[in-house]
Parts: sequence; C-alpha cells; structure tokens
Amino acid sequence: MEKSAVFNNRLLPYLLLIPQLIITFIFFYWPASQAIWQSFLREDAFGLSSEFVGLENYAALFAQPEYYRAMLTTAVFSSLVTVLSLGIALLLATQADKKIKAAPVYKTFMIWPYAVAPAVAGVLWFFMFHPSLGTLARPLRLMGFDWNPLLNGNHAMVLIIMAAVWKQIAYNFLFFVAGLQAIPKSVIEAGAIDGAGPMRRFWTITFPLLSPTTFFLLVVNIVYVFFESFGIIDAVTGGGPAGATTTMVYKVYADGRLGGDLGGSAAQSVVLMVIVIALTAIQFRYVERKVQY
Repeated sequence: MEKSAVFNNRLLPYLLLIPQLIITFIFFYWPASQAIWQSFLREDAFGLSSEFVGLENYAALFAQPEYYRAMLTTAVFSSLVTVLSLGIALLLATQADKKIKAAPVYKTFMIWPYAVAPAVAGVLWFFMFHPSLGTLARPLRLMGFDWNPLLNGNHAMVLIIMAAVWKQIAYNFLFFVAGLQAIPKSVIEAGAIDGAGPMRRFWTITFPLLSPTTFFLLVVNIVYVFFESFGIIDAVTGGGPAGATTTMVYKVYADGRLGGDLGGSAAQSVVLMVIVIALTAIQFRYVERKVQY
C-alpha cells in the first residue's frame, strides 16, 4: 500500500489560505461593508459631504415604481438567459461528445466566444441587428418584420438576451463536455444493451450523472446574469428604450454614477447582494438535494 503524505507543519494550511483570504477581503468584504455603510448615508454627487439618514434610502427605493419594474425585468432576463444558455450548451456538448471528425477543432471554436468581453459581445450583436446597418436586420425587414431595438422595448430585450446567451454558451459548453467525458462509457453501453434508446439513455443515465455539473453551472449562471451582463446592457441599449432593459445591476450604475444618488445606489447594491445570496442559498438548500454525486 502507498503511504499517504503527511504534513507536520500545522501553519502550512493557513499560510496557503492567507493569499486567497486577503484577495477576498480586499475585493469583496471591504467593498461590501463600504456599500452597506454608504446605504445609510446621504451624500452629494462628489462624495465630499455625507449625512446619516438611517433607512431613508431604502424607504425611498421601495417607493419607486421604476425599481419594481427593474426587478421584473431582471427576473425575466435572468430566467431566459439561464435556461437558454444551459439548454443550448448541453445540446451542443452532447453532439460534440460523439465520435465525429475534427471534434477537437469543433470544441475549440465553441469555446472561443468566452474570450470575448461582455461589452464587445454586446457591440457585435448590436451591429448585426442594428435597424439600419445590421446585416441580420435587413432580412427581417424584407420579411415584413418591423425590427427596431432602438425604439421597441421588446426587441431590445430580445437582443440583449441573445447577446448574453451567446456569450455564456461557451462557458457552459466547456463544463458540460468535461462532465460528459467523465461519465464511464460502460454505463452508457450497459443501457444500450438493455434496449434503452438514445433519448432514454440520456434522461435516465447521462443527465442524472451530469447533475453536479448542472447544479454548479446553475449557480454560476445566476451570478453571471445578475452582475456580468452589465457590460452587454450598457453597450447595446443603455437600459433603454424607456427603461425596458434596465435591470437591477444597471439601475445601480444609472442612479449612482449617472444620477449622482450615491446613497440610493448603495442601497440598491445591498438589496441586489441580498437577493443573490438568498437565491444561492435556496439552490444549495433545495436544488442540491436532487444532485447525484
């Protein structure tokens, strides 16, 4: 039997953890604590003077109909992007896992979009679907479809959803392919010998064994659509038209950076952080029960 490695230095685990803890404290806990404190203050647009106002920023925030509209927009946007990006990525991953010619090249091309920054991805899709100059908008007009994301809120929402899904598919695809390759082929072959068809083998064997990967990607995608999609929205629609694509994270930026309401913006960021933490906790509390490790 092989001897297991034993580290007698009790300080070594803590020394290895210290760099990560420092980075986490500097870039997460410290800004989060500053945002919480700032949410109780009323500050001028330049941050030169402040006044403690307690929960006044939160009361003013939940009295705004625009904030509830941003919540609804965020719910629709996050749900569609998460479902579509996971579903399409899983479909592409199952096809890439088959024995086909030039499979490595195909997988490489599928991963490339993840290297594109969110703002750049938004600009690419905006140019393709620009109502006047877009190469893909012209066929829509020829078919009689009055496509105009600059004036139509529903069209603008569809556009940012497509851009966000395209950007995230590559990340999900990478993990799904790795998860599929980790499934023993003997288990799939046993199901085929027992007479199970391709679809039955997928839903009864492959998909349950992919549940740890799917659960991880579900958590990551929720965080992505709540935070990292800001660049796409800012580059494509700027929250418009008429606030139709203003999500919660973009409203934090619009009210704080553009509107000069630093206290109200901080209160929105705290509410957004609480919502994301609550969603993550719910997923670990209820969804993880169905994960088969």
